[in-house]
Amino acid sequence: MLLISTTNIATNDSLVMQNPPHPVRFCASSAIKPMGITVTAAAEAHGVSRKALSAALNSRAGISPEMAVRLSIVFDTSAESWINQQTQYDLWKAEQNRKRLKVRKLSAA
Repeated sequence: MLLISTTNIATNDSLVMQNPPHPVRFCASSAIKPMGITVTAAAEAHGVSRKALSAALNSRAGISPEMAVRLSIVFDTSAESWINQQTQYDLWKAEQNRKRLKVRKLSAA
């Protein structure tokens, strides 16, 4: 199972991960490259196109629930762990734009 270390910062009474890696980067750095597997062979093992896996490996695509299930089968992990990592990554990216959002708090009239 992949464990990602975090730097904890208290924000709104919750813990926020600092600059998390894209979840599929683990596949490239820890499995595909060290094992000498081509992206094409890895895509075949995952049952997806080379283009789809390459987009995920290069952080151009996120992990869908279906891809999370595929990754869980290939790496003998849980689909939930992949979805959680993707959610942490997406939330961190969104938080980087927090100050640019034109949002105001609602108050009772």
